This record gives sequence, structure tokens and C-alpha cells, in this order.
Amino acid sequence: MTRQIQMMRSFITVGGWTMVSRIAGFAREILIAAFFGSGPIAEAFQIAFGLPNMFRRFFAEGAFNMAFIPMFSKRYEAGEDPEKFAQDALAVLGSCLIGLTLLAQFAMPWFVLAMASGFEGDERFDLAVVFGRICFPYILFISIAALFSGVLNAMGRFAAAAAAPVFLNFILVGFMVSAYWLGWDVGLALSWGVPVAGVAQMAVVWIAASRAGIRLVPRLPKLTPDIRRLATIAAPAALAGGVVQINLLVGRQVASYFDGAIQWLAVADRLYQLPLGVVGVAIGVVLLPDLSRRLQSDDTKGGQNAFNRATEFALSLTLPSTVALCIIPAALVSVMFERGAFTSTDSAATATALSIYALGLPAFVLQKVLQPLFFAREDTKTPFRYALVAMLLNAVLALGLSPFIGFVAAAWGTTLSSWAMVVLLWRGSTGMGQAAQIDDRLRRRAPRILLASVAMGVCIWTAGWILAPALVLGGVRYIALLALVLIGMISYFVFGTVFRAFSLSDLRAATRR
Repeated sequence: MTRQIQMMRSFITVGGWTMVSRIAGFAREILIAAFFGSGPIAEAFQIAFGLPNMFRRFFAEGAFNMAFIPMFSKRYEAGEDPEKFAQDALAVLGSCLIGLTLLAQFAMPWFVLAMASGFEGDERFDLAVVFGRICFPYILFISIAALFSGVLNAMGRFAAAAAAPVFLNFILVGFMVSAYWLGWDVGLALSWGVPVAGVAQMAVVWIAASRAGIRLVPRLPKLTPDIRRLATIAAPAALAGGVVQINLLVGRQVASYFDGAIQWLAVADRLYQLPLGVVGVAIGVVLLPDLSRRLQSDDTKGGQNAFNRATEFALSLTLPSTVALCIIPAALVSVMFERGAFTSTDSAATATALSIYALGLPAFVLQKVLQPLFFAREDTKTPFRYALVAMLLNAVLALGLSPFIGFVAAAWGTTLSSWAMVVLLWRGSTGMGQAAQIDDRLRRRAPRILLASVAMGVCIWTAGWILAPALVLGGVRYIALLALVLIGMISYFVFGTVFRAFSLSDLRAATRR
């Protein structure tokens, strides 16, 4: 019998923990900005930390889990020894990552150049190589953690996997503050905190999976028929993941030729990642295993409802976020990050990038809604073809526009190529039958959500104009920004209720046990 996931409740569980992680991430980025501004240490760390994260998304959270979760879900539902399949997958994944980690220690200078060739010949390069060698083992621990998270998510257990990333930000903040108090090198302490955090994240989900009845231990890999099939399905997804990472590489390469730009883009990324993480991660984590189970049991109607409610959830949170980030980017950046070595010039550049990224926020999240329609059917080839088109568009825009508009060309390339990807995914899903069709409720509510978001935007703009003097006054600016945020939240709730974009009964149903 198919285990029914209370999808909206699961969204809130994952989104809530992700919110905690993102808030801790703000504290991390605020400290990095205060200690290092947009200088060499900050930019070197962003590249060093970006390396294991890039490969993590490529190997684990991207290709591997997109193939692993549907296959594990089917075995779990059918009782076909899912633990053995997960054990074999862990052995193969772990072996590959150990080899990659060892290779990276020797090839780190070339890895850094591949990420930021603009660093060549200055102090950022040497710092990035040192930081990169320290940070890179994180990929081994976090990728194994991603596999355990996939196991838990497929079983309908979301809390531990969603809570694990909180440890990363708390540990990095703790390492920086401790190093500062003790008079140690804060940049090195920050880098050493990364692999330590990876071990902590892995331990949390490993223990949770064991308590759920899936006990996995390290062992030598075996290429079983199931693992060969996993590799066959994962290969196109890996290529698609590679395309996504090439998009990131293009953006970083462009930014590396403009002093401070890598840090500006990283801070802007942190701000728009708050709604993206809370909504996009929640949808990506919950929707794929839910769709996989429903399609396995021929529950087409349930699959359609899951897809539409996920789309509705995405729009109801990303559209108002987009409006807010476009209207008050300068206030957000200056109040939250402008202190210590992070100057008003840094704030202005970051705010510009943030407003551009914000325009792509709905697209970033809608991709998380549309891709599971393909992955749940074990179709990883079609998204790969679409990702290739988006990659080419991103490269043309970022590289072609950078001589004319500077580092923001990277942000425009990311935003516009993301919308192109959504269009392609949407068109590709039209032949998937009822499960991919828009229902009447979504048709009614989508324009109402947009209307409520615009009305909220008018309120924020008006309040921002009134509070403008307070937003630059010492400690008062924090209260002024909090007032702006509260005005936005309250006005959106009021207009959303008046326009019937959502209802209180939806929230009660989502949180009811």
C-alpha cells in the first residue's frame, strides 16, 4: 500500500528547517563580509567553498539523487530489499568521491583557474588554492549525507535531512568567532570549519536513517545490475548537472575579472537564496519521492494534485519575494551587510545584482516543480537537452554582455537562462497526460497571487519612501527594516485573503497531523 505523504505539511517541515539554515547562513555571510569585505580572503574563500559544493550538486544532490530516489522509492514500496540497494549505492558513491578528493589535492591550482581564471597572478590565487585543499574533503561527507537524506525523504521522513544543513552555518560561525577571540587566522579557521561541518551533517542523517531501519556501513563497491541501471539513469542527469555547474562557472569566471564582484554576487545569492531555499528545496525534496510513489501505484489524479499544489505553493511564496527584492534591494543589503570592511560601494553593487537575480526567482523555483515530472518517470535525458540550451544562452549573455555592463552580465545570464529552462520544461511536460495538467484551482489562484503580490509591493514602496531616513540611522535602521518586512508580510496576507489567493483553511490542513 502506498504511503500517503501529507505534502503541504512536509513542505512546511522542510521549509521551516531550511529557513533556520538560511538565517544562520545570513549570520555566516554577515561575519564574512564584516571581517573581509569584498577583499582577497573573501573572494578566495567563496571560490574554495564553491568547489566542493559544485561537485556535490553534480554527483550527489543532482545526478545521483535524481536517479537514486525513484529507484529506492519503488523498492521500498514493493519491499524489494531497499537497504541492499542503498548499501550498494553508498559503496560506489563513496569510492568515487574518495578518488576525486585525492585527485583534487594535487590538481587544486587547475581547479581554481577553472573556477576563476581572473585570479591568476594575484594573491587571491594562492589563498584559493590553500583554502580549496582544506575545504574539498567536504564533498565526501556531504555527498554521503545527501544519499542518506534521499533514503529518508523516500521514506517520508524529512525532518532530520532538512535540519542537517543548519550545522554547517552554526559551525562556520563558531569557528570564525572563536578564531577572532583567540587571535588566530580567521580565514584559515573558516576553511577548516567546512570539512568539520560536513562530518556533523553526515552523522545526523546517518543516525536518523539507522533509526528508521536502514543501516548502511562502508564496504567495497560492487557493480550489481541495479547499480549499472542506476548509473545508466544517472548519466544524463550528471551531464545535465554538469551543464548547470558550467552556468555557475561562467558566472564566476566573468566576476573574477572584476575586483570584488565574486563577493558581491555571493552576498546577493545569499539574500535571494532565502526564499529560493525555503520554497525550492522544500518542493524538490518532497515532490520527487511523492510523485514517484504515485506514478508507481498508477495514482494519476493524486500525481496531478501533488504537481498543482506544489506549483501553487511555489507561486504564493516566490512572487511576493520577487516583488519585495526588486523594490527594496538597497535597504536589505545595506542594513544586513554594510559594516566593518563591507562598504557602501559594496552594498550598491550587491543590491544591483540582487534585483536582477530576484527577477529569476520564480523561474528557479518552478524548475524544481517541473523537473520531478521527468525524473519520476526515470527520464533524465530530456531535462539534459533543455539544460544544454539554457547553458548556451547563459554563456552568450554573460560573456557577451560583460564588456558592456560589467559583472552584472553574470546575473542577467543566470536569470534569463533560467526562464528559458522553465519554458522548455513546461513545453516538454505537455505530453505527460493528466498528472502534468493544470487544474481549475491553480488557474483561479495564480492570477490572484500575482495581484496580491503587486498590491503588497505598493505598500512596501510607500513604506520604504516614508522610512528612508530611518534606514540609514545606526541601530534604528534595524527596526526600520523589520518594520518594512512586517508591513510586507501583513499586507500580502491581507490582500491574499481579500483576493482569495489562499485561505486559512489551506494552512490549517497543511499543519494538521
